[in-house]
Amino acid sequence: MLELAGIRKQFQNGDDIVVALNDVSLSIAQNEFVAIMGSSGSGKSTLMNVLGCLDTPDAGSYFLDKQNIAQLDDDTLSHIRNQKIGFIFQTFHLLPKLSAYENILLPLRYAHANEDEARQRADVLVERVGLEHRKHHKPFEMSGGQRQRVAIARALINQPSVILADEPTGNLDSKTSVEIMQLLTELHHAGQTIVMVTHEDDIAEYAQRTIMMKDGDILNDQ
Repeated sequence: MLELAGIRKQFQNGDDIVVALNDVSLSIAQNEFVAIMGSSGSGKSTLMNVLGCLDTPDAGSYFLDKQNIAQLDDDTLSHIRNQKIGFIFQTFHLLPKLSAYENILLPLRYAHANEDEARQRADVLVERVGLEHRKHHKPFEMSGGQRQRVAIARALINQPSVILADEPTGNLDSKTSVEIMQLLTELHHAGQTIVMVTHEDDIAEYAQRTIMMKDGDILNDQ
């Protein structure tokens, strides 16, 4: 499903050039659950940005669902992000003035989807993530775990090819982290492809495959 070949990305830092990704090649199959690990500066966040079409590589090819997207323009990348990728962030990225239900609906609103179909999907997802009793609450009225459940439902609303989770338990306590990871595991068992960045060994253990990065290279993949 995800195929990267010779991906290179570098940044200017003053007079220095920092190579964030150094000819990275990687394949991720449909329904895999992959954890990407590495210390700060290892390249894991840059790799996630490339996978999520949030950044374009300087060289190399990236195929998502057999489409080469490495050099597409911003408008096309935006469309692909909305249609094929679900994002889960450490800081949730919910709109504070909207209810949980309205936050979940947002991607379909941006896609100008049929309102009845959008609400049907949202109703199913609200139940799936266990938030029926909280769907009309605003984010500030919810716990961190509940907000992350909203974010997960929002990531699923467009029925994406892949979910990209960036430190999904980073702002959660240990008990809530387990609950969120159990939910992600259930989604994986139901057929969802998940790629997750984490620095926590116990969280990475939920994945079936772990990729370790260092200095822009893949150090280990198992």
